[in-house]
Amino acid sequence: MQVYLETERLVLRRFTMADADDLLSLDSDPEVMHFITGGRPTRREDIVARVLPAFLGYYERFAGYGFWAAMEKSTGEFLGWFHFRPRDGSLADQPELGYRLRKSAWGKGYGTEGSRALIRKGFTEFGVRRVFAETMAVHAASRRVMEKAGLTLVRTFDQPWPYKIPGHEQGDVEYALTRANWEDQEAIDQDQPPGVVEPAAQDGSNA
Repeated sequence: MQVYLETERLVLRRFTMADADDLLSLDSDPEVMHFITGGRPTRREDIVARVLPAFLGYYERFAGYGFWAAMEKSTGEFLGWFHFRPRDGSLADQPELGYRLRKSAWGKGYGTEGSRALIRKGFTEFGVRRVFAETMAVHAASRRVMEKAGLTLVRTFDQPWPYKIPGHEQGDVEYALTRANWEDQEAIDQDQPPGVVEPAAQDGSNA
């Protein structure tokens, strides 16, 4: 197992072709896929022939970027995945953050925990200047994860999508966080009195 990073409760590791069944289970839940495909599952043949090869390809193309399997540290259970990588044709120092977690992992703060760790790693180890994330405007749970990870709303926009999901007419939103703003947040967090705990966000999927 090639571990990318660890948090208090999570291990993020590289995917392998042996993860096909876990991805199939994740993408077969209509609630997980609601804001992505309108609830339609991903076929196993697509996972094996297209999805996993794409995930593995990132490790060869980008040092330190890619899709990472999220494992619960205490149980070893597969919870879903995060991605932290530049889009094709985009600047390498402006990666996109994304996540897709099992429903059983929602509402426990895993999305925020993993996102914050990836953001920190990007700013401190990879020279990242800006992190962004996108989701549907009506996807309140995903937006809350972005906000709790420190990102702020920068725009609402429309983009073509193959599925007509309820609320699509309200468009999509982009959230972002620059290195300078992250450093300011870190300084504020260090000054925060001990014992102050924020409630967990309901984690979902934005990709």
